[in-house]
Amino acid sequence: MNDYNQLVSALEKLPSLMVAFSGGVDSTLLLKAAHDALGENALGVSVVTPYTPSWETQQAEKIAKEIGASHEILTLPWLPELKSNPTNRCYLCKYALFEALLSMAKRCDFACVAEGSNVDDTFEHRPGRKALEELRILTPLLDAGLRKSRIRVISKELGLSTWSKASFPCLLTRFPHDKAISEKELRMVEKAEIYLISQGYEHIRVRFHEGLARIELPDHELLDLIKNNQFHEIVAHLKTLGFSYVTLDMEGYRAHTTTKAFS
Repeated sequence: MNDYNQLVSALEKLPSLMVAFSGGVDSTLLLKAAHDALGENALGVSVVTPYTPSWETQQAEKIAKEIGASHEILTLPWLPELKSNPTNRCYLCKYALFEALLSMAKRCDFACVAEGSNVDDTFEHRPGRKALEELRILTPLLDAGLRKSRIRVISKELGLSTWSKASFPCLLTRFPHDKAISEKELRMVEKAEIYLISQGYEHIRVRFHEGLARIELPDHELLDLIKNNQFHEIVAHLKTLGFSYVTLDMEGYRAHTTTKAFS
């Protein structure tokens, strides 16, 4: 794993590092490398917002313990400008999040803040990247030339439990742009996805359309759902959460939906 060793060597040159840690594939490998390079001078920080899935924070705590890395949680309130879900929400969110992490790093005497962007992210529309550049947040995986597929391979070789984990962006991405979002609606989507994950559908999106739940699944899980004949059970459960209608999107799972109203 020469590329991993090179990553660790690069991080060893830093006096200390705070890692924005979601518990996903990328940030887990980054925190592992930072811990291997810097020991107690590396800290993973998970930012909790009203639009962060609660189970993701619980998993992040567990994964940090598996690594043996220091870990803390930073809780942020709703950004007022995000409640209308504007088209530049990702930029606004990233800027506020990393500005808070930089302030925390200064208070806690950490020299740098890093996050887990990789090479593949540069090929996609990622409005939040502008905020990272403006705030000079480090991107060690990107700098090392690592792509997602390689990150998964390295993670598996290192025995990290996240190597095959699906990606889960914040819950705001389940709602159309320029639509006011309530706390109740956020929790409806969160509970619906938790339920579907518990049923074995790991790569899942539940998009919200004015009381309608539009379920996206990859082809193999879509076929499993059809074969298992779980339609009635799923519809009944999601209706108990407050949805009036439940639909299955025949285009399937899209990590970044092509629907212009979403991102």
